[in-house]
Amino acid sequence: MIQDIYPSRLDNNYVDYNMSAEDFVLWFNSEGKVYVRIGEERIGFVTGSDMKESPDVYLFSIDDQKYFLSLDEVSFQDPEYGYYSTRELRDRSSGKELFAVFTAYHLWKWYTDNRYCGRCAERLYLSKKERALMCPSCGNVVYPRINPAVIVGVIKGEKLLITRYRSGYAHNALVAGFTEIGETLEETVVREVMEETGVRVKNIRYYKSQPWGMAQDILVGFFCEADGDSDIHMDESELKYAEWVNRENIVLQPNNLSLTNEMMKMFKEGKSS
Repeated sequence: MIQDIYPSRLDNNYVDYNMSAEDFVLWFNSEGKVYVRIGEERIGFVTGSDMKESPDVYLFSIDDQKYFLSLDEVSFQDPEYGYYSTRELRDRSSGKELFAVFTAYHLWKWYTDNRYCGRCAERLYLSKKERALMCPSCGNVVYPRINPAVIVGVIKGEKLLITRYRSGYAHNALVAGFTEIGETLEETVVREVMEETGVRVKNIRYYKSQPWGMAQDILVGFFCEADGDSDIHMDESELKYAEWVNRENIVLQPNNLSLTNEMMKMFKEGKSS
């Protein structure tokens, strides 16, 4: 999956570092596209030596490599670089660099969506002590937002409930959805499967989780079984396809980045619990 970068390691502790010439710098345009260079399955980043301005904030490190974020337009330009969406990079690259882009996008989205205090409307400033935004007027502290969501592998004997979204990602997927206020993850599983496909479920069991910066999510995977009537009544506003598919006929996604694909692969190979 995208976070599986071993033997490399993400260090997301916040430190108020100063940028050096060897550090990587990311910036995103108003559409959320990142300015990078595409190599042979690798992403190239602007470095501190390319910058005239100092970037706004330290993001994280992968091994000994530090990553910084610029929240404003910068002057660096190079014909080998261009703006790419996270979805475009997902289809064209892999490795720790792609994970860095996804994680940086998550933080960029949070910083840009929280420029002003939601309590008193004052301009927020960057904390020097922790990953937080501070209000100088009312003292409000804003921390990064993480959206919990479930991925659900619904099993009926030798079949898995496969879906495709109405819009957006075009490949096979599983039932998925965000956890609502006051709801447990298991209750989210029951509700989302019922809302999207009309199928009741039982024997819900945790599989694995995954950070997914593209949507500022923490994805939580579950397997479960269909309970009783397993006829599908698809929500056509959410999905364009929902069918019970025999394990040998499951078509996987074109890469191994997502929790969804790993869960489909586990079932296809008879390894799901």
